[in-house]
Amino acid sequence: MHIILGALGSIVTILWLLHRLAEMGIDLGGLNPWLWQRRRNWRKKYEGNPIFSVDSPMEVTGLLLVATAKIDGEMSVEEKKEILEIFEQEFELSKRDAAGLLISTTHLLGQGDEMRDQLEAVLTPSLEKFTHEQADSAVSLMERVAAISNLSQELKVSFIAEASRVLKKDQQPAGRWQ
Repeated sequence: MHIILGALGSIVTILWLLHRLAEMGIDLGGLNPWLWQRRRNWRKKYEGNPIFSVDSPMEVTGLLLVATAKIDGEMSVEEKKEILEIFEQEFELSKRDAAGLLISTTHLLGQGDEMRDQLEAVLTPSLEKFTHEQADSAVSLMERVAAISNLSQELKVSFIAEASRVLKKDQQPAGRWQ
């Protein structure tokens, strides 16, 4: 009986000390490993580059097209027109939506360093959603954009080859652009 009373007394003392610490502003909730993991995941998502979380095949293809155009510097007017035409015809977007997609992908891409240096990491969230036809179409559209300008063709060819290698890994059955 005296052992049970001693254990209960210890538990009450520990709870009272935790209560007093909480009143003074010291929170031991940070020691919770599940809370720590949730906070860490949220921080990574909040502070991370949004280009690594794009998972729509259409948006990723838009990023690839803009990256192909910007790999040798800024996009030319002809490349912008071709990309807008691709967005309207291939993705079946209105002029306004196509312009919005071009603006958002250009903003997300920035200088394009992440896309060139970590292409596989950028494409990983969307790879499982790409169908075989979409991957082939993305590569052919990239080649279509690259054919506009003859400057820095070796950079564009190597970028397209790397994107093709990554895109051809895993594809889903046939489907439309979504």
